[in-house]
Amino acid sequence: MPYGEPVPIAPPPVLPAYGGACIDGVVRALLERRAGAPSWLPAAAAEARQVVLLTLDGLGFEQLSARTHLAPTLSAMSGGPITTVAPSTTATALTSLTTGEPPARHGVVGYRVRVGGNDVLNVLRWRVPSGDARQLVPPDEFQGIEPFEGTRPPVITRAEFSETGFTGAHLAGVRLYGWRMPSTLVTWIRQLLADGESFVYAYYDGIDKVAHEYGIGEAYEDELAAADRLVANVISVLPPGACLVVTSDHGQVDVGDHIVALSPAVLDFTALLSGEGRFRWLHARPGLEGRLLEAARELYCGQAWVRDRDEAVADGWFGGPLSSDATTRLGDVVLAPFEPVAFLDPGDVGEVRLRSRHGSLTSAEMLVPLLAAGG
Repeated sequence: MPYGEPVPIAPPPVLPAYGGACIDGVVRALLERRAGAPSWLPAAAAEARQVVLLTLDGLGFEQLSARTHLAPTLSAMSGGPITTVAPSTTATALTSLTTGEPPARHGVVGYRVRVGGNDVLNVLRWRVPSGDARQLVPPDEFQGIEPFEGTRPPVITRAEFSETGFTGAHLAGVRLYGWRMPSTLVTWIRQLLADGESFVYAYYDGIDKVAHEYGIGEAYEDELAAADRLVANVISVLPPGACLVVTSDHGQVDVGDHIVALSPAVLDFTALLSGEGRFRWLHARPGLEGRLLEAARELYCGQAWVRDRDEAVADGWFGGPLSSDATTRLGDVVLAPFEPVAFLDPGDVGEVRLRSRHGSLTSAEMLVPLLAAGG
């Protein structure tokens, strides 16, 4: 920020509503809906004999609300916004969705987390800088909470995800059904409901992929329209008494080229970087935690919420006290932008190409839909 310019006043962060209208409570509410559903669960879902839960990766409630004309099916569904978790990123959010637990407990606390001392694990790719990490970091040991309360439901996801480490960490023990084209996702849903399944989980990642590559523009809007047609196709195959519930893991912020290279004044106190551009963790050199926090606040308080780990925990970002595993995986100081910027990690060069991003605590990233429609 140029010298002499006033420092922007940070807005309050949008905190996850853990234990309430938050994605960590959605599966439990659906599985236990007949015993009494919470007020934030759409009535159509609470009364259904069969439920399909479809996650549209990357569909924020604010982005959907601004484009209702492109998504007539989604816009006609009942329901409203709930919150995702912190960080508002796929690895963390999907694990909270499937396990019903906050990040503080399940320990998948980010897209890139510290493991084994000074390695950084890319959770979605399950890789460290030296290569595949499935032997170094066994997925079932990294995250051991059973998904879907141990009910082993059918899960419909991209076929190429079936053997990944992240699937092993957040979908262990489920019955996987792979799709390579979105039409097959609809086919599996129709067949599984006809077979009498009471709960089916499905995942579609197109919106998020397009947003990352092209930003929130024309391509994004075309993909939103295509996803809306997919939702309409799913609704068309629901038998009487069945319900489709749609949610997401996070929203989006169009960052474009607004990439912030960290200052040497911060890097001098930093031993390691993890997280992602909109939830950047700084791992301090031994004994320099206080100086790192001071330098980061001085430089970046006009762009980001700057917290040390204990402050973020105390403010409720992660849903309670951190497990011992979660503590070792996080850094000492986090930069979570409220401005449309991303903080660069030179060691994660692939991230530079992303146009739209997520991870922070703005309403655009934190609010996601929870919508329902019956067959």
